[in-house]
Amino acid sequence: MAQNGKPRLRSQAWWDNPDNPGMTALYLERYLNYGLTREELQSGKPIIGIAQTGSDLSPCNRHHIELAERVRAGIRDAGGIPFEFPVHPIQETGKRPTAALDRNLAYLGLVEVLYGYPIDGVVLTTGCDKTTPAMLMGAATVNIPAIVLSGGPMLDGYFEGELVGSGTVVWEARRRHAAGEITYDQFIDLVSESAPSVGHCNTMGTASSMNAMAEALGMSLPGCAAIPAPYRERGQMAHATGRRIVEMVHEDLRPSGIMTREAFENAIVCASAIGASTNCPIHLNAIARHMGVELTNDDWDAIGYQIPLIVDMMPAGRFLGEGYYRAGGLPAVIAELMRHGKVREDAMTVTGRTVAENNRDARIVDPEVIRSYDKPLMTQAGFAVLKGTLFDSAIMKTSVISEDFRKRYLCRPGDENAFEARAIVFDGPEDYHHRINDPELGIDETCVLVIRYCGPVGYPGSAEVVNMLPPDALVREGVSELPCIGDGRQSGTSGSPSILNASPEAAVGGGLAILETGDRIRIDLNRRSADILLPEEELEARRKALKLPDFVNQTPWQEIYRNHVGQLAEGGVLENAVKYQRIDERFGIARDNH
Repeated sequence: MAQNGKPRLRSQAWWDNPDNPGMTALYLERYLNYGLTREELQSGKPIIGIAQTGSDLSPCNRHHIELAERVRAGIRDAGGIPFEFPVHPIQETGKRPTAALDRNLAYLGLVEVLYGYPIDGVVLTTGCDKTTPAMLMGAATVNIPAIVLSGGPMLDGYFEGELVGSGTVVWEARRRHAAGEITYDQFIDLVSESAPSVGHCNTMGTASSMNAMAEALGMSLPGCAAIPAPYRERGQMAHATGRRIVEMVHEDLRPSGIMTREAFENAIVCASAIGASTNCPIHLNAIARHMGVELTNDDWDAIGYQIPLIVDMMPAGRFLGEGYYRAGGLPAVIAELMRHGKVREDAMTVTGRTVAENNRDARIVDPEVIRSYDKPLMTQAGFAVLKGTLFDSAIMKTSVISEDFRKRYLCRPGDENAFEARAIVFDGPEDYHHRINDPELGIDETCVLVIRYCGPVGYPGSAEVVNMLPPDALVREGVSELPCIGDGRQSGTSGSPSILNASPEAAVGGGLAILETGDRIRIDLNRRSADILLPEEELEARRKALKLPDFVNQTPWQEIYRNHVGQLAEGGVLENAVKYQRIDERFGIARDNH
């Protein structure tokens, strides 16, 4: 139905339905009790939701509470009416057993709000790792006009005059503590210096990576992802985002018109170029599934592996968020990739223009931080996807393979880019911490550390525990990293070249479940294979004899989650939720509540 020559907004089914005055009055009256007017709500102006992820429990996103005022101003200036609402908190460093549980829970809550309330469009506030995919998954499912406003990274951290990156410094401090170089108090002081302001991680961890992915997908305004949280430009971006979502509602520009296959291919290419987190394949595969776009781990290898690393930012490089922003941010990266034909230029974005139109004129301001395509930090920097008797799919972030790691494990004459090692198997992080320094295990640099029962079902939620430190004795000898394999994840701030996100996980009978300490493993990056070096007869006998441990649910949500969650290679989504796509268009307005 049209109103004044314009399509009738979905919110008017609540506020202005002459065919049902009783329900219209009921919907209106309670929303007037804090000062809104009937004239406003029945004006035909778009109702714009602000999905608020900031709270005291979510320090990475807390400044969105203040940024929301600029969003509100932008919405009002463009002729909309803002409605802010809370989102289930997600804080990577605060939630036990893991914030991965909260991604799918926040997704469910957002779907119910966007579909069941009088909202015409929504600003998705993001920041900490899993807030971004949770918001985009929900927007994909409901498919009303939506735009991402990321909160931005913290200011650069310094300790004794040297840059220290959030998250990344934890792993360095852990090594130094194990080597006996620093005390407990020095450990805490060192790590604390990496968090000097509001904002999310200032490294290219999962937060910076996923907010870059939102921009690469076309779901945020150009340049949004890299602006440091305290900068004035962040508030200006919040205002511009508020204005733009009102226009998107009038244009009926929805996520389905933006998050296309071409957009996901652009995100994969950008992920390689910036040295993005190993959590990106999980989250983008999840978003794609809810959007109805075919995307698999194999696509990450086929499309992204050959792309060079051109952003020099921790953990794959040296610099932090402020330097990256001043060097040009993601627009400069996209423009450089475009110049070499690596971007699907016709992909639509929230601006109503293509990715090419948005980024063509961007330039690299500091070539030390953002390199040219022809002078990269690494020529092939994408994720390698491995398969074999250990698992059907797992990934390895090649951009963080250090020279030391490469010399130790990947330079054997005649067998380059491959290694064989004796497995040391741990059943979860508690087992690892309890036994890693046990001399009877005989761990040396010819070993590979394996951790299992840490995936979506096993943990539950999948924990960031795969980047395991060698025994203290080895660390003191200068061996700071061993090959690591696991069915869990690791922090995007970690520089460990682990083989992780293994699917299927041990808890559902994946290959890691039958692995035993002392077994030999072969990893071959050329063949993309990962195998237990045992005869098939022995492997089959172990499969038949396998008895999985009991997994105890501590909360109702853990039980619901475990019963419905899929594997990391498929995005770790609630499998029963994937069939609900574009529900605003498919089902229309939900039935009345009285």
